[in-house]
Amino acid sequence: MGKGTDNMRLDQQGLLNSGWWKEAGYDVPEYDRGQMKERTKENPYWIHFGAGNIFRAFLAHAVQKLLNKGLLDRGLIVAAGYNYEMIDRVYRAHDDYTILVTLKADGSIEKTVIGSIAESLTLDTDNGMDFRRLKSIFEKDSLQMASFTITEKGYCLTDEKGDYIPDVAEDFRVGPEKADSYIGKIVSLLYTRFQSGEKPIALVSMDNCSRNGEKLQQAVNEYVVEWTERGLAAPGFLEYINNPARVSFPWTMIDKITPRPDASIGKMLEKDGVEEMTPFAMSMHSYAAPFVNAEESGYLVIEDCFPNGRARLEGEGIYFAGRATVEKSERMKVCTCLNPLHTALAVFGCLLGYDRISDEMKDRELHNLICDIGYREGLPAAEHPGIINPAEFLDSVINIRFPNPFMPDTPQRIATDTSQKLAVRFGETIKAYLESDMLNIRDLKSIPLVFAGWLRYLIGIDDCGQPFELSPDPLLDMLQERISGLHLGKQLGAEEEERLKTLLEDDKIFGVNLYEAGMAEKVIEYYKEMMVGPGAVRGVLERISASSCCVFKERI
Repeated sequence: MGKGTDNMRLDQQGLLNSGWWKEAGYDVPEYDRGQMKERTKENPYWIHFGAGNIFRAFLAHAVQKLLNKGLLDRGLIVAAGYNYEMIDRVYRAHDDYTILVTLKADGSIEKTVIGSIAESLTLDTDNGMDFRRLKSIFEKDSLQMASFTITEKGYCLTDEKGDYIPDVAEDFRVGPEKADSYIGKIVSLLYTRFQSGEKPIALVSMDNCSRNGEKLQQAVNEYVVEWTERGLAAPGFLEYINNPARVSFPWTMIDKITPRPDASIGKMLEKDGVEEMTPFAMSMHSYAAPFVNAEESGYLVIEDCFPNGRARLEGEGIYFAGRATVEKSERMKVCTCLNPLHTALAVFGCLLGYDRISDEMKDRELHNLICDIGYREGLPAAEHPGIINPAEFLDSVINIRFPNPFMPDTPQRIATDTSQKLAVRFGETIKAYLESDMLNIRDLKSIPLVFAGWLRYLIGIDDCGQPFELSPDPLLDMLQERISGLHLGKQLGAEEEERLKTLLEDDKIFGVNLYEAGMAEKVIEYYKEMMVGPGAVRGVLERISASSCCVFKERI
């Protein structure tokens, strides 16, 4: 039902006639966007670093709904620290509008034009105009929060050997005026805020990792300590950063599945008459589009610690609570009820040739595996956070969210950076078992099976004996070097087992030394079984599934 070449463009001109969009089934902004942008630029209160899918699908959408209700009068500013072309090709090309396509499990679809983003910038010191604008934002009295979705590895300053990454080491040497690493540029902006009167601010990590606020604080603090000790920062900067009355680092738990943009969704939007909705590959091998597709469910729990005050953001999936509640919510999701299940499906989905998470949920053995990980092994170690019931959350994940056939999420996407995820997603549960008088580490069967499956995955040969492409991982070269010489169908000898031992002892990868935890032998036993030949992975899953004592939940 296209309206003509000029009618359904996603930009300021194309939105002038909102009736066309409404007729095509789109929700549109219900506030004066021009006034919103003007107020936001003059008195910004929230800037977000990380211009990807979860920002548009969750944060920008939540702010839009609050703007529609008249509960907010200003919107968001976003900055990209990687993939600067995202700003030019996705944001500025569409006057900072985006489209959210919400894919519900019942098959219905909601289409929303989001206009709550008032300004988009690059965190690029080579772009003098953008970086000067960022500095001016950080000088504003009104700025209350800088938030981040830059992935867990964005806070890592060292390589796998423990040495500082070269651009981090260079930033330590040159100081805040010439910083070029991601966190270095953030700390440089904080230095600007410090110099403009030690103005208060909350730095809020919203990344999907344990104790995210602590990780951000540690990374920021390392720069400040180095610059202070080298005389590159003025006296008092270290005290400013470490004074929670001036700078806070709230912890958060965020939960929303936002896969990469699906080409079929782009075609659906273009069939409606919206122009230029085809996803494209960017130079850093990630995919982007003027739209984002996401599930309906979403949770964001934030520690209520804002030294410069905060806007009224409660509602629309956003909760504020004490740190203990945030930590329990985060551990429930990341260590028990969602992330471990996702990783299990990612590893075995790649091995078994699946390309959709929802299709894996029709596989009895994989369904049984994640039920066992969640209900039998995970829930006994989970604390109830008070605001979200763990059992009900898990029911929703297994029975509604993962099986959603309209969510184009892939095991290959979830398998990215697995070496960085295992320690939290499984290691914390192992630690809970080791520390408990009521739980027995020997009762864990499915978690060591996932570890063995990941080692089998690293061979890069699927269960049919065919090669497949491994997902990106910062430790991939090291991991493949450790397992070199291990081949499908080859018996595991003493030398090969010693190589595996060096991996299984690595508490940075698994969260614990698996030998000291008494789990390594079980991992190796499973691994040997899965390396016998084609079909062995399926055989092990069938055997474990048949012996499982998990009580499975009915679809809710």
